Amino acid sequence: MKRKLIAAIGVAGMLVSIAACGGSDDKSSSKDPKDRKEDLTVWLMGEAQSTWPELVKDVNAQFNKKYPNVKVKIQYQGWADKVKKLDTSLGGDKFPDVVELGNTETMQYILNGALGEIDTAKYENSDSWIKGLKDTCSFEGKIYCVPYYASARLAVYNKDMLKAGTGSDTLPQNEDDFLKAMDKVQAELAKKDKRASSLYYPGRYWYAAMSYVAAEGGQIAKYDEGSKEWKATLSAPEAQKGIQHFIDLVKKYNKADQTKDEQDHANVMANEKAAVIYGQAWEAGSVTTGENGNPKLDGKIATAGMPGPNGKALPSFIGGSDLATISKSKVQDLGQEWISLFTNAKSMDVLASKNILPNNEKQLEPLKAKPETAAIANAVPDAWFTPIAPGWASVEKEEILQNMLLKILKGTSVADATKKADSEIDALINKKA
Repeated sequence: MKRKLIAAIGVAGMLVSIAACGGSDDKSSSKDPKDRKEDLTVWLMGEAQSTWPELVKDVNAQFNKKYPNVKVKIQYQGWADKVKKLDTSLGGDKFPDVVELGNTETMQYILNGALGEIDTAKYENSDSWIKGLKDTCSFEGKIYCVPYYASARLAVYNKDMLKAGTGSDTLPQNEDDFLKAMDKVQAELAKKDKRASSLYYPGRYWYAAMSYVAAEGGQIAKYDEGSKEWKATLSAPEAQKGIQHFIDLVKKYNKADQTKDEQDHANVMANEKAAVIYGQAWEAGSVTTGENGNPKLDGKIATAGMPGPNGKALPSFIGGSDLATISKSKVQDLGQEWISLFTNAKSMDVLASKNILPNNEKQLEPLKAKPETAAIANAVPDAWFTPIAPGWASVEKEEILQNMLLKILKGTSVADATKKADSEIDALINKKA
């Protein structure tokens, strides 16, 4: 179903004013590449620095062969404060030329005119970009960002812990069998550490909670074609059932602080305090490598599909990142060329070699048969996504879902908590962020 977003009054004016502030300098773009002497500032998230730094280095080298006098400044950001920093920078005159955005973040910047329009013909494999990423770059028939990589969540588990409790290091793929295994692992862990969890679900982990909502046929919100507005639906029976299921799992298996979110759950596993977490594929690597990794667990961490209710795999959120140029940038042409190199087939092969899902269906297909990536790659077609609504960024910013889950953990009924969350979502979801 095609859904047209309705932007708030004033967006058109903002688009005009921001576009007038900058854009690629025609005189500069017509110069010989060797005569270009500008700076190009690129904001990438920390995963590029920790997991595929050689790709960044190689792309910069390729770019500088053509533009030897352009200085590429890579600045790595953290997810916790990136949006605040970006918003502040856009209000001034020191902003990135290229920025990485999570695919739930793009719409607010498209609607306020902050991102430059791109020509898909300039990007390799754009004809098969993964829909869940391309949709978040699209508005009224135009494209404002380039899919970078996709991600889905899956079970990341410690094979030794699983085997110690069950006699097997293979994760059961039926939820009843899986939870029986978690009971056995929990009993074994309790002999040595009563704070260790067989299944570590942080209570504020809304991506996991909404996966159980999706598993029961529920949704966060639905679009009404009649009113042309989004309406929150967490208080629907299907959604409530999924949320209750998630809460029950948190209460039964999380033996640590149940009120946390998932930001450090890979560290929890690295500290051998969790047998199973529900994370992104790259987090399996961060359990053993990087600043907080535990190299002693090398070879002991595996991934598999997370079993869900009703005899099916748990539906995953289709996450990932996009890359965009800032519309005020005077070097948008350079930014778009850098993005093209960073997202071409050669670059996607590098990501795929690290079991990261590429941005297109063509290069995703082989990963569906690769043992290390089969679970996550096959999760993409049935994955769910957050509402592509003007105000969704505000819903996330207010942490409505996290706070709803926390209230339930502290004793509020699922019915009351979801009713309140629906009201709070409805107040924001149709408004431009």
